[in-house]
Formats: sequence, C-alpha cells, structure tokens
Amino acid sequence: MRSGFSMMLGVEPDLEVIGDAADGASAVELCRRLRPDVVLMDVQMPGTDGIEATRLITGEGLAKVLILTTFDRDDYLFDALRAGASGFLLKNSDPDDLVDGVRAVGHGHALLAPEVTRRVIERLATAPQSTGAGTAQGPGHDTGNRTARGTEPGTEFGPEPGSESGAVPSHPLSLDLLTSRETEVLRLVAQGLSNAEIARTLVVGEATVKTHVSACLSKLHLRDRVQAVVLAYEAGLVHPGE
Repeated sequence: MRSGFSMMLGVEPDLEVIGDAADGASAVELCRRLRPDVVLMDVQMPGTDGIEATRLITGEGLAKVLILTTFDRDDYLFDALRAGASGFLLKNSDPDDLVDGVRAVGHGHALLAPEVTRRVIERLATAPQSTGAGTAQGPGHDTGNRTARGTEPGTEFGPEPGSESGAVPSHPLSLDLLTSRETEVLRLVAQGLSNAEIARTLVVGEATVKTHVSACLSKLHLRDRVQAVVLAYEAGLVHPGE
C-alpha cells in the first residue's frame, strides 16, 4: 500500500517522495535524517505506533503530520490531535483528495473538515491529556515539494499563522488575552464552523473572520485551528453537546 501512495504522489510535478518507512520508529529516524515537509502517518504500526511517532516528529519540529486513518476509532483522532497532527484523511480517500491534502498541510493548512470536527469534539473534553508517513514542501521552497512516507495511509481550513510547535501547548493560556469578538470566533471554530459559516453567523466578512482566527492562534500560541478546538474544550469555552 505504501508503494501505491508513493507512486501516486511521485507523479505530481510539485511533490517529491523522499522516503518510506515501515514503522513509527523508522519514520522518526527518517524524518530526522531527511527533514521532509509533510509526513503521511498510519496509526497502527509495529513497535512505535503512529501517535507516538507523530508526537516525536512534531515535538522536534521535524515535519507536519497528516494522519491516514479510518474513522472507526475516534480515539486515534483525539490522541493524534493532542500529539500535534495537522489533519486527517481516510485511507480510501479519492486520490485527488490525498494529493490536495498533502499540498494543503505542506502550506500550513489544518486539514479538518467541519463535519469531522463535529464528530470528534464531543470526546475532546473527556479524552485523557497527552503530550504531543508522503510529504509536501511548505512555503519558502522554490523547488518541487518533497515527500517522506510513514506507513499506510478532507477538507482544508487555514492557513492561519500560529506557533510552530507540534502538540497543543501544555501550559494554561488565559482566554482573557482575546477580545470578546475573538473569543466568540474561537467558540464557533470549536463548534466546527468553517470561516464562511462563522461569517454568516456573525454577519461579517470572511476576511474579517480569518483575521480574528489568526489573532486567536497568535495570542494563544497555537499552530492551527485543530489545536484551537482542543484548547477551547480544555479551557471550558465550549462543552459537549453545544
């Protein structure tokens, strides 16, 4: 299956497959050596699993991680979110969606559709806290994108500038840092609304929403709206069922 994904990504002119690993430990070592931009990571692997590998990769700032999974095991999603994953794709995703997803994550987007957010947020508040493999070159690279694969294997949101760290910051950050409008935007993000939906709800322009989301991420030292969802639930801004 890995070879199939490598071939699929390798034919894209702006993507380059630079590595392939059979397990989590090998994926981490490969990332340390090759420094890819995005890692496609399976969850179930021998030895070091995909969640722990994701935590190590994002914790060391080696690459962004895109999890390839089925949604049969929601706990994978929650643990991966906390470990610093930038998003999720189904293993049976359309090939075009996979390619677009790699590009999106490589350019700083969080690959988490509203419907996926709504599926997972019910569990985020009660999931145990944890500390925080094809790839695409992120912004600032002029040549074709590089890709290093974990093992086997959306809809994008972002990009919004935030912290470069992988996992959700472990230290408490006060929501008092946010304005009342930024707090409201964060609450709507955590409820699974897209920027367009938030704009309609607040009767403002979508560009204004993007500005507020960016401010939230910057002030709270978050990398993307995936982390924002986690933090909003852990801070009690949003509660299950809302």
